[in-house]
Amino acid sequence: MSHAFAIDSPDLAFTHDLGRRLGRALEAGDVIALVGPLGSGKTTLVKGIAGGAGVADLRQVNSPTFVIVNEYEAARADDPLVIHHIDVYRLRGSDDLEAIGFDEMCRTGAVIVEWADRVADLLPADRLTITIEPTGDTSRRFGLAPGGPAATRLAAAVR
Repeated sequence: MSHAFAIDSPDLAFTHDLGRRLGRALEAGDVIALVGPLGSGKTTLVKGIAGGAGVADLRQVNSPTFVIVNEYEAARADDPLVIHHIDVYRLRGSDDLEAIGFDEMCRTGAVIVEWADRVADLLPADRLTITIEPTGDTSRRFGLAPGGPAATRLAAAVR
Protein backbone atom coordinates (compact mmCIF):
# COMPACT_ATOMS: atom_id res chain seq x y z
CA MET A 1 0.00 0.00 0.00
CA SER A 2 1.17 3.50 -0.86
CA HIS A 3 1.89 6.13 1.77
CA ALA A 4 0.16 9.47 2.13
CA PHE A 5 1.68 12.37 0.23
CA ALA A 6 0.89 15.99 -0.61
CA ILE A 7 0.59 17.94 -3.84
CA ASP A 8 0.64 21.73 -3.94
CA SER A 9 -1.60 23.42 -6.49
CA PRO A 10 -0.75 27.03 -7.38
CA ASP A 11 -4.07 27.75 -9.11
CA LEU A 12 -7.46 26.50 -10.33
CA ALA A 13 -6.03 25.23 -13.63
CA PHE A 14 -3.59 22.95 -11.79
CA THR A 15 -6.40 21.74 -9.49
CA HIS A 16 -8.55 20.94 -12.53
CA ASP A 17 -5.63 19.09 -14.18
CA LEU A 18 -4.99 17.10 -10.99
CA GLY A 19 -8.63 16.03 -11.13
CA ARG A 20 -8.35 15.10 -14.82
CA ARG A 21 -5.44 12.78 -14.05
CA LEU A 22 -7.48 11.10 -11.31
CA GLY A 23 -10.47 10.84 -13.62
CA ARG A 24 -8.51 9.06 -16.34
CA ALA A 25 -7.66 6.33 -13.79
CA LEU A 26 -11.16 6.14 -12.28
CA GLU A 27 -12.95 2.77 -12.45
CA ALA A 28 -16.22 1.33 -11.17
CA GLY A 29 -15.87 0.52 -7.48
CA ASP A 30 -13.44 3.38 -6.77
CA VAL A 31 -14.26 5.70 -3.87
CA ILE A 32 -12.76 9.15 -3.46
CA ALA A 33 -13.39 10.87 -0.13
CA LEU A 34 -12.99 14.66 -0.16
CA VAL A 35 -12.37 16.62 3.02
CA GLY A 36 -11.97 20.38 3.17
CA PRO A 37 -13.67 23.56 4.31
CA LEU A 38 -16.36 25.39 2.38
CA GLY A 39 -14.86 26.98 -0.72
CA SER A 40 -11.71 24.85 -0.64
CA GLY A 41 -12.10 23.58 -4.20
CA LYS A 42 -13.85 20.24 -3.78
CA THR A 43 -16.20 20.87 -6.71
CA THR A 44 -13.40 22.24 -8.91
CA LEU A 45 -11.50 19.01 -8.32
CA VAL A 46 -14.64 16.95 -9.07
CA LYS A 47 -15.11 18.82 -12.38
CA GLY A 48 -11.58 17.81 -13.32
CA ILE A 49 -12.19 14.19 -12.28
CA ALA A 50 -15.38 14.08 -14.33
CA GLY A 51 -13.64 15.56 -17.37
CA GLY A 52 -10.77 13.10 -17.13
CA ALA A 53 -13.22 10.20 -16.78
CA GLY A 54 -15.04 11.20 -19.97
CA VAL A 55 -18.01 13.32 -18.89
CA ALA A 56 -18.69 15.43 -21.97
CA ASP A 57 -20.61 18.40 -20.50
CA LEU A 58 -18.85 19.68 -17.39
CA ARG A 59 -21.58 22.31 -16.90
CA GLN A 60 -23.65 19.52 -15.33
CA VAL A 61 -20.98 18.93 -12.66
CA ASN A 62 -21.82 20.98 -9.60
CA SER A 63 -22.05 20.51 -5.88
CA PRO A 64 -25.01 18.32 -4.91
CA THR A 65 -25.51 20.25 -1.67
CA PHE A 66 -29.30 20.27 -1.80
CA VAL A 67 -30.00 17.22 -3.96
CA ILE A 68 -27.45 15.07 -2.06
CA VAL A 69 -26.40 13.01 -5.16
CA ASN A 70 -25.55 13.98 -8.73
CA GLU A 71 -24.81 11.31 -11.32
CA TYR A 72 -22.63 11.83 -14.34
CA GLU A 73 -22.26 9.50 -17.32
CA ALA A 74 -18.66 9.11 -18.44
CA ALA A 75 -18.76 8.25 -22.13
CA ARG A 76 -15.98 5.73 -22.57
CA ALA A 77 -16.07 3.69 -25.75
CA ASP A 78 -14.93 0.46 -24.13
CA ASP A 79 -16.04 0.93 -20.52
CA PRO A 80 -18.92 3.31 -19.71
CA LEU A 81 -18.83 4.61 -16.16
CA VAL A 82 -21.36 6.26 -13.87
CA ILE A 83 -19.90 8.69 -11.35
CA HIS A 84 -21.96 9.22 -8.19
CA HIS A 85 -21.10 12.62 -6.65
CA ILE A 86 -22.42 12.76 -3.09
CA ASP A 87 -22.54 15.68 -0.66
CA VAL A 88 -23.07 14.27 2.84
CA TYR A 89 -23.07 17.62 4.65
CA ARG A 90 -26.81 17.42 5.38
CA LEU A 91 -26.99 13.69 6.08
CA ARG A 92 -27.50 12.54 9.65
CA GLY A 93 -25.51 9.32 9.53
CA SER A 94 -25.54 5.73 8.38
CA ASP A 95 -29.31 5.45 7.96
CA ASP A 96 -29.35 8.42 5.59
CA LEU A 97 -26.35 7.11 3.66
CA GLU A 98 -28.00 3.70 3.37
CA ALA A 99 -31.29 5.29 2.27
CA ILE A 100 -29.66 6.93 -0.76
CA GLY A 101 -28.27 3.56 -1.90
CA PHE A 102 -24.62 4.17 -1.08
CA ASP A 103 -23.62 0.48 -1.10
CA GLU A 104 -25.17 -0.06 -4.52
CA MET A 105 -23.46 3.08 -5.86
CA CYS A 106 -20.11 1.68 -4.72
CA ARG A 107 -20.79 -1.56 -6.59
CA THR A 108 -22.13 -0.07 -9.83
CA GLY A 109 -20.00 3.01 -10.40
CA ALA A 110 -17.34 5.30 -9.01
CA VAL A 111 -18.21 7.38 -5.95
CA ILE A 112 -16.93 10.80 -4.92
CA VAL A 113 -17.98 11.94 -1.44
CA GLU A 114 -17.78 15.60 -0.36
CA TRP A 115 -17.53 16.26 3.41
CA ALA A 116 -16.37 12.66 3.79
CA ASP A 117 -15.03 13.28 7.29
CA ARG A 118 -18.67 13.33 8.48
CA VAL A 119 -19.17 9.69 7.45
CA ALA A 120 -15.58 8.36 7.43
CA ASP A 121 -16.48 5.35 9.58
CA LEU A 122 -19.13 4.32 7.00
CA LEU A 123 -16.88 4.48 3.93
CA PRO A 124 -14.99 1.49 2.57
CA ALA A 125 -11.41 1.15 3.79
CA ASP A 126 -10.13 1.02 0.20
CA ARG A 127 -10.71 4.66 -0.62
CA LEU A 128 -8.56 7.59 -1.64
CA THR A 129 -8.99 10.31 0.95
CA ILE A 130 -8.06 13.75 -0.33
CA THR A 131 -7.78 16.53 2.22
CA ILE A 132 -7.85 20.01 0.71
CA GLU A 133 -6.21 22.88 2.55
CA PRO A 134 -6.47 26.41 1.13
CA THR A 135 -3.03 28.05 1.13
CA GLY A 136 -3.99 31.25 -0.73
CA ASP A 137 -6.78 32.73 -2.85
CA THR A 138 -6.52 29.97 -5.48
CA SER A 139 -3.64 27.85 -4.19
CA ARG A 140 -4.29 24.59 -2.34
CA ARG A 141 -2.45 21.75 -0.69
CA PHE A 142 -3.90 18.34 -1.45
CA GLY A 143 -3.13 15.55 1.00
CA LEU A 144 -3.71 12.16 -0.59
CA ALA A 145 -4.05 9.09 1.62
CA PRO A 146 -4.77 5.80 -0.18
CA GLY A 147 -6.43 3.13 1.93
CA GLY A 148 -6.07 0.04 -0.24
CA PRO A 149 -5.10 -1.32 -3.66
CA ALA A 150 -7.70 0.58 -5.74
CA ALA A 151 -6.91 3.81 -3.91
CA THR A 152 -3.18 3.22 -4.40
CA ARG A 153 -3.78 2.82 -8.14
CA LEU A 154 -5.65 6.15 -8.20
CA ALA A 155 -2.94 7.90 -6.18
CA ALA A 156 -0.27 6.60 -8.55
CA ALA A 157 -2.03 8.40 -11.41
CA VAL A 158 -1.15 11.78 -9.90
CA ARG A 159 2.15 11.05 -8.22
